[in-house]
Amino acid sequence: MAVSSKQYDQLVNRVAGKSSKQDDASGSSSSKKHTIIIGIDPSLRGTGFGVIRQVGEQAEVLGHGTVKCPASWKVSRCLAHIHEVVREAILKHQPTACAIEGLFYAQNYRTALVMGEARGASLVAAGSLGLDIYELAPRKVKQAIVGYGNAQKIAVAKMVQRMLNLDEVPQADAADALALALAFSQESRRRIGTMPKQI
Repeated sequence: MAVSSKQYDQLVNRVAGKSSKQDDASGSSSSKKHTIIIGIDPSLRGTGFGVIRQVGEQAEVLGHGTVKCPASWKVSRCLAHIHEVVREAILKHQPTACAIEGLFYAQNYRTALVMGEARGASLVAAGSLGLDIYELAPRKVKQAIVGYGNAQKIAVAKMVQRMLNLDEVPQADAADALALALAFSQESRRRIGTMPKQI
């Protein structure tokens, strides 16, 4: 099993006799400044991910895409594939924070269950590599990016394109993931207000 740099540092500190409270005093996750952030929009057949780097007031894209899982694949194969691709993206771009879409109400319990499983596969990838993980409500993300909590997906995608100076409008799932990363970055840079919920 791989050990992240954060986990390695914690292990070294424990061996050296430093407590976790000392670690927290030197820089807790709530006060840490995250410059590279991965956003994840989980779905069994199309999990979107997007990685940005925040440099001052400007954000730039490091990578984005959609984890495609054909309808012929069993759920277990999809979950393994989601975990693998998200993990590879994290290892490649080295984000320190993950912004993931919060749970939403679904009328169909089966849909909610499958969405939760896809979300779990992404969370395991981020958590096992030591990222600080935050969840944002879809409505809050749309409000932050478009200025309207019930904005359509295309409106979000076009605003993401504009904010990140992209040549093309990103695919819907990747655009939602980039919007999550951007919304988290905006929220964490505000001097007033509460940070998104950490999980």
